[in-house]
Amino acid sequence: MMNRRNFSKAVLAGAAASLAASRHAAAAGTDKPVAARNIVFVHGLFADGSCWSEVIARLQARGLKTTSVQNPLTNFPEAVASVQRVLARQEGPTVLVGHSFGGMLVTETGVHPNVSALVYVAARAPDANEDYAALAKTYPTPPASAGIVFDGDEGRLGEEAFLRDFAGDLPAARARVLHAVQQPFNKPLLAGRVTQAAWRSRPSFYAVSTEDRTINPDLQRFTAKRMGARTVELPASHLSLISRPDDIAALVIEAAGQGA
Repeated sequence: MMNRRNFSKAVLAGAAASLAASRHAAAAGTDKPVAARNIVFVHGLFADGSCWSEVIARLQARGLKTTSVQNPLTNFPEAVASVQRVLARQEGPTVLVGHSFGGMLVTETGVHPNVSALVYVAARAPDANEDYAALAKTYPTPPASAGIVFDGDEGRLGEEAFLRDFAGDLPAARARVLHAVQQPFNKPLLAGRVTQAAWRSRPSFYAVSTEDRTINPDLQRFTAKRMGARTVELPASHLSLISRPDDIAALVIEAAGQGA
C-alpha cells in the first residue's frame, strides 16, 4: 500500500523522468525547432569565412539573415570570443552552424541565449572537458592528418593533401583556389577544450560526410548519435558545405524551423 511519503517520492521521480525525457528530446531535435531568422556560421581549419558562401547564397534567397564568423585560428579563447561577439549582435533566435574544428566553437558557445539550434557539418562535437584528440585516436587516423605542414607554430594543409583528402569531390581547379586562400592555424588553438556541451541543451543536427578523409566518418556518426542529433549522411568529402550546398542549406532550414 502506498503511503503519503511513497506517493510523494513517486510523483517527484515521475517529474524528474519527464524533465529528463524532455531535455533529451530537445537535445535530439525531436521537438519542433524554434522559428529562427538568423544563421551564424563558423569555419574550421584550412579555410576562412568565405567557405560558407554557397550555403549562404541559398539561405539569403529564403530571406534569412546570415553571418559568417572570421575565426582567427590563433588560440581557443580568441576563437570562442570571435563567435560570442557575433552571437551577441543577433536579434532573436539564431541557428549556429559549424564545420570541422568549428564544431568545437559551436559546442562551447551554443549555450548563448540567442542560440535556438545547432548544426554540425562534418564537425567535431566533444563533450564538456573531453580530450577530443584522445577520442579521435580510438578511430583510424584519416589521411589528411599526414598532409599538415608547419612553419614554426603555423600549420597549413599541403596542396596534394588538400586536393585529395580535404576537397576530394571538388573540381581540381576549384580546390586549388581554396587551397590558395586557406588561413594558417596556430598550434595553441588545438590545445583548447570545451567547458560546456551546448548539444546537451539545444536541438542538434548533424551532416555526416561518408567519404571524409579529414575526420573519420565513423567518428562523426558516433558523436552525432551521442548527441541525439537529427542526422543526414551525404556521399561527400570533408567539404560537403561546398560540394553539397543544397543539402546543407536544407538541413539548416530545418534547424531554423522554416519548413521545406
